[in-house]
Amino acid sequence: MKVMVAVKRVVDFNVKVRCKADGSGVELANVKMAMNPFDEIAVEEAVRLKEAGIASEVVAVSLGAKPCEETLRTALAMGADRAILVESDSELQPLAVAKLLMAVVEREAPQLVLLGKQAIDDDANQTGQMLAALLGWPQGTFASRVELSEGQLKVTREIDGGLETLALALPAIVTADLRLNEPRYVKLPSIMAAKKKPLAVITPQDLGVDVAPRLKQLKVAEPAPRRAGGQVGSVAELVSKLKNEAKVF
Repeated sequence: MKVMVAVKRVVDFNVKVRCKADGSGVELANVKMAMNPFDEIAVEEAVRLKEAGIASEVVAVSLGAKPCEETLRTALAMGADRAILVESDSELQPLAVAKLLMAVVEREAPQLVLLGKQAIDDDANQTGQMLAALLGWPQGTFASRVELSEGQLKVTREIDGGLETLALALPAIVTADLRLNEPRYVKLPSIMAAKKKPLAVITPQDLGVDVAPRLKQLKVAEPAPRRAGGQVGSVAELVSKLKNEAKVF
């Protein structure tokens, strides 16, 4: 079984994100970048499936500018067999990403596609669902457990009311949640070995996909600073402040 994993290059989760002075976007100059944490979990799950003898090959795919190769090398160091970069300097919105991934899926013919449930830069939580709709494949989103038995994929997913278990026929799309696994620490020998693994570079034009933006971003602004808190002397004073100052009821 071939498994394909989509990974995205984002601002490292330890970095405090700042907006550009003109409000046109997020400041990326001289900012540390890394693999999206949820995508890292997806890569780990794919590698574990291979180590268990379930998957025969793990292919990592990323979309974006040339520096995304660094993210793919990280996936290769974690255990992916090869990587594909769909190189584009254009703004790639979720629908365009889903269309590009669909084209790659049609080329590679994987039986399972793993993605992070969302990217921490825009928190859109759309790509996996859009990809499943475009392909007409079953999907298991927010997965906290994945099992393959008797030709069926069992996905335990986190919902508001607790846990839900789905049985999916392959091929299928699964998006990884935080508690699916804990990604491994990549050691230096694995990093060195990843440099020798194949990494193919193609373009949206090679795939015949139009990536023109459908949405227009008007402005990006930081949230207003929170007001300082205060202490109250009694429940009556608290109720008064909630009613007269905060006006929550």
